[in-house]
Amino acid sequence: MLSYKKREGLLISISLWLMALIIVVFFSWFLGDIIINSRGKISWQFLFSQPLNAGREGGIAPILVSTFLILFVTMVTALPLGVGTAIFLTEFTEQNNFLGVLIRRSLDILAGVPSIVFGLFGNAFFTIKLGLGFSILSGGLTLACMVLPILIRTTEEGLRNVPLDYRLGAAALGISQRATLWRIVLPSAVGSVIVGFVLGVGRAIAETAALIFTSGYVDRMPESLMDSGRSLSIHIFDLSMNVSGGDDNAYGSALVLLMLFFLINFIAKIILNVTSIAHNKNV
Repeated sequence: MLSYKKREGLLISISLWLMALIIVVFFSWFLGDIIINSRGKISWQFLFSQPLNAGREGGIAPILVSTFLILFVTMVTALPLGVGTAIFLTEFTEQNNFLGVLIRRSLDILAGVPSIVFGLFGNAFFTIKLGLGFSILSGGLTLACMVLPILIRTTEEGLRNVPLDYRLGAAALGISQRATLWRIVLPSAVGSVIVGFVLGVGRAIAETAALIFTSGYVDRMPESLMDSGRSLSIHIFDLSMNVSGGDDNAYGSALVLLMLFFLINFIAKIILNVTSIAHNKNV
């Protein structure tokens, strides 16, 4: 007969294993459904040809180019702003400083705002007020506003977790605050920056509502950032909801989207390992 504590521990273990199993089953079903329904769809022709017949036939070349351009604008805008703001909050303001508290509360609220609200804001500000129109630039800047709260908060947490001894030791050796920041603190927090980057890319690459109001629906090959462009997520949404007979290409596009996300995670993991090894050698 098991004691009460052993039965309690066994029940907790079974519950945790059951929850983990549910997640694995759900993810396997989700991934299996996409792979099965997109079998035979992924090919070089699908990746490098124009969509035809409203997307029912042909490929997704212009869609991929638009998606990469939107991501490029998003991260080029969000990364320096996000990392710079996180540095300001951790290195140049006190924890209870009014401005710092106000920025953090604003970021927490913005992180929970529905994406369609960002879309309406982007449409009113970037598309109409700044005159950028329905363009890749409008879409990318709108997504940059969306991912900034995630990027800033994750980078800020990473910077705060850098041991205070690093800063004190550098100060004792007469190293300036700027040199300490660039050579010691930031390299130590690079993991958090990469995590924030991956989370931001994940949210941006899967976004639909915000882009409908800013980058538009056009599925032709963009010639500049001022052209309208359709992202992969909008392409999947359009084929699934508005185009009769577009399910096959929608599943194929969904599989490409998942592969892109896995590839970005894989590359981020490699960069993280390389930077960690280099940092450990220098410490």
